[in-house]
Amino acid sequence: MSAISALLFPPSPSLLVLPPPPSPFFPLPAALLSLYKPPTALFSAPKPQLRLLPRRALSSHEETAEPSPSATVTVDNAQSPDATAFLIRARNRIGLLQVITRVFKVLGLRIERATVEVEGEFFVKRFLVVDSHGAKIEDPESLDRIERALRDAIDGAADRTPAGPGTARLGSRGLVVRRAGLVPESGEGKAKAERMFSLMDGFLKNDPISLQKDILDHVEYTVARSRFSFDDFEAYQALSHSVRDRLIERWHDTHAYFKRKDPKRLYFLSLEFLMGRSLSNSAINLGIRDQYADALNQLGFEFEVLAEQEGDAAQGNGGLARFSACHMDSLATMDFPAWGYGLRYQYGLFRQVILDGFQHEQPDYWLNFGNPWETERIPVSYAVKFYGTVEEKDFNGGKCKVWVPGETVEAVAYDNPIPGYGTRNTINLRLWSAKPSDLYDMESYDTGDYINAVINRQKAETISSVLYPDDRSYQGKELRLKQQYFFVSASVQDIIRRFKDSHNDFNQFPEKVALQLNDTHPSLAIPEVMRVLVDEELLSWKQAWDIVCKIFSCTTHTVVPEGLEKIPVDLLGSVLPRHLQIIFDINLSFVEELKKHFGLDFNRLSRMSIVEEGAVKSIRMANLSIVCCHTVNGVSRVHLDILKTKVFKDFYELWPQKFHYKTNGVTQRRWLVVSNPGLCGLISKWLGTDAWIRDMDLLMGLRDHAVDAELQQEWKMVRRINKIRLAEFIEAMTGMKVSPDAMFDVQIKRIHEYKRQLLNILGIIYRYDCIKNMKESDRRKVVPRVCIIGGKAAPGYKMAKKIIKLCHAVGETINNDSDIGDLLKLVFIPDYNVSVAELVIPGSDISQHISTAGHEASGTGSMKFLMNGCLLLATADGATIEIIEEIGEDNMFLFGAKVHEVPKLREKAQNHGMPLQFARALKMVRDGYFDYEDYFKSLCDSIEGGGDFYLLGNDFASYLEAQQAAADKAFVDQERWTKMSILSTAGSGRFSSDRTVGEYAHQTWGIEPCRCPF
Repeated sequence: MSAISALLFPPSPSLLVLPPPPSPFFPLPAALLSLYKPPTALFSAPKPQLRLLPRRALSSHEETAEPSPSATVTVDNAQSPDATAFLIRARNRIGLLQVITRVFKVLGLRIERATVEVEGEFFVKRFLVVDSHGAKIEDPESLDRIERALRDAIDGAADRTPAGPGTARLGSRGLVVRRAGLVPESGEGKAKAERMFSLMDGFLKNDPISLQKDILDHVEYTVARSRFSFDDFEAYQALSHSVRDRLIERWHDTHAYFKRKDPKRLYFLSLEFLMGRSLSNSAINLGIRDQYADALNQLGFEFEVLAEQEGDAAQGNGGLARFSACHMDSLATMDFPAWGYGLRYQYGLFRQVILDGFQHEQPDYWLNFGNPWETERIPVSYAVKFYGTVEEKDFNGGKCKVWVPGETVEAVAYDNPIPGYGTRNTINLRLWSAKPSDLYDMESYDTGDYINAVINRQKAETISSVLYPDDRSYQGKELRLKQQYFFVSASVQDIIRRFKDSHNDFNQFPEKVALQLNDTHPSLAIPEVMRVLVDEELLSWKQAWDIVCKIFSCTTHTVVPEGLEKIPVDLLGSVLPRHLQIIFDINLSFVEELKKHFGLDFNRLSRMSIVEEGAVKSIRMANLSIVCCHTVNGVSRVHLDILKTKVFKDFYELWPQKFHYKTNGVTQRRWLVVSNPGLCGLISKWLGTDAWIRDMDLLMGLRDHAVDAELQQEWKMVRRINKIRLAEFIEAMTGMKVSPDAMFDVQIKRIHEYKRQLLNILGIIYRYDCIKNMKESDRRKVVPRVCIIGGKAAPGYKMAKKIIKLCHAVGETINNDSDIGDLLKLVFIPDYNVSVAELVIPGSDISQHISTAGHEASGTGSMKFLMNGCLLLATADGATIEIIEEIGEDNMFLFGAKVHEVPKLREKAQNHGMPLQFARALKMVRDGYFDYEDYFKSLCDSIEGGGDFYLLGNDFASYLEAQQAAADKAFVDQERWTKMSILSTAGSGRFSSDRTVGEYAHQTWGIEPCRCPF
């Protein structure tokens, strides 16, 4: 056997089945390639079958071999006058030669000569290498970098350590892969194995021809269409599966590497993940978007057109859900070992349909055509229990609790790969879907009760059917509780199973696991972990409690105590009887501890107790989270102040060290690179690098060019193109033509009274009234404005729905008034979602973030607009205060009351009349100027008569001042406006989710990066 054959097919009888090396095939240097002659058996043996066996099923001779000694890399510059010698000694491994040569190629080095010697199970390779100019490498820093790259690559390949005859073990414990039918000791078995590894030892290629072949193969074999006749949607499906193939390669590598390194892992629990579309984001993060575009162009398709075929994965609503999605992107990009857990809703957030100006809700059938990005893991399922009774039984001379459930549902995993940018790491978002238990199905079928079998199936699947079921009824409350527990139970079982695969001592659990609760929805995970540790793993209560208090942290998004989640005790005791017992036990210990600190201060004890007494006895989920979590995070500096002084004042006085804040951020990959490629390219051009995509602080370099005439001209051109795209979208959606020369004034967010869309509409009414009563000569001086509003109202939120109707009624009047023309337009964009935001935000001139001060916890919408160079019109609320610190008050338009002024202003509002301008606009609505006066009566009544809780009247004058005197004046001076726009983008680096995740990782979770080597 030749030296290279010996390297590729070592004599060891044991074989490995782990992911292949992490990049495409590279040609071997000619000096090495000439040595290689593949065995003929390699091309005739059939592909072996693989099956998974539990580790306990293996006999003793199937245990894993001891790991090999570390490889050595030595640099010798004295061996050759014109080349640098690298001597590598390592254990024989399949594919390692390609890994090493690949490292040299990636680093831009050329192999001049090479020799290979075999010493038993080891080889010694000597490479004589020169740089890209053909020169010897003598810089110590460069040599050190090359040496470290080689070591990382060899260590990555070392994950392929053989596991024994016919088996390969994934990590130190857990599942073992057995090759059914392989007998490595025989010549036939060895030939089969060699054949398999020759096929596996490489990755999918990314050249245009390979990409085209992959796409067409998926058209024919996955989508089942003729490759000679398929439409855009079918092309999108094939393209998505092709991208997904490459994601899966990296996904396997990443998790095999995590398993080998065994770092502390973060588990991010959230009931909502508003991911949006995946195609463009995945292709860009993989670094192959341009290659795909070229390949598709040659096939007669456009990447952008196919990307538009994808629907939104609307598995959430608003900022909390986007917070989760941005965190997943940053966790992957920053190489943190993390998993996301959530629910796979069959119907996402409802589709908003506008009929005659009224909102109607329709189901979002987002899974009708399948989801090419997910992988159903049918073997990964867990039984989730509900109802029943708790029994006490004798065990080992003591007593233990046994929960006997009345209903059992199966949680089936659906995995979604999340790729990082500029890294090989691809982490996992695991969503759970509810299925009926096979046991109950079989019992029904066996007895001929087919109708009951169908009913059981429907009842089980309802748990993961709908995002945010209406909880105004008992049945709705019960369904929401079952959703929350179903999700956390499956996730906790999965987390503990993964831990036990590699460890057998639960004292190590806090060193290997961090659990992050995104708001209080997943807080049932706390009693669930206690239940599993005490009832199933048989730990003592004290040991289990110590573990729980070390692993949990939470982030709260609440700003008012009334918004905190509570679960009626009767409901919780019916659905989860054992968990109610555990919560009562936790609360008993906690209250006793409180008495030691505060004595018999019953008012304080009552406020802080997890159990709320009253007409409806309830469990305060926020209190449970604070008691059990080691860290409670707010989402901005202002939000933390509200938590400390208002929402959780008593808890802050008890445990000030628990409370912190991490200002929210958004991912620049989604909100700049994907949504605004023109601006992205322009930024990279003027900074001289695209490294800002991973390090947003580099954007500050734009400040040096903010007044450069050439940059300003290019900046305006990019923004105008984006406005034209938005204008075309508005015409397609509403039939209304708008001028891109006008100021695009945008407010897109969930419709809610505190977000004050009503203030915006009343300001538009006042502007309309002023223009209507102007002389013709004065109208020529008016800055044309297109006012764009978008957002959904919760189905049961009547006041928000009336605001949507008012917007349409006002727009109907203004848009059809010939006296106004193009000076003022009002557009409502229906069914606002992530994909719509990706189009609207880059085309906006000014965006409104006008919540009543003290009501917005953070406000990530403003950050997306800021990154895209859109100017902000805002109140000093949430994260806006920190934005002011970064870009300065001169580069935005501020108005309204401050947080500390709001309480006193509310008292005054009850005794003072409203401003004349505000009263005039409101009277036009009340008097039926826009029709529907009876319908809008309750809307007007909520403001008049001292009921203006959100201070619309108080802030109206300063709002008009910011809109007309400040914003209009600045827009006329396009040089100044463009400078402000550039400085807004330059100051947005602090609001990247990368910074947020980095702070969480180091200050809260205690996790370190674990970068999968290339």
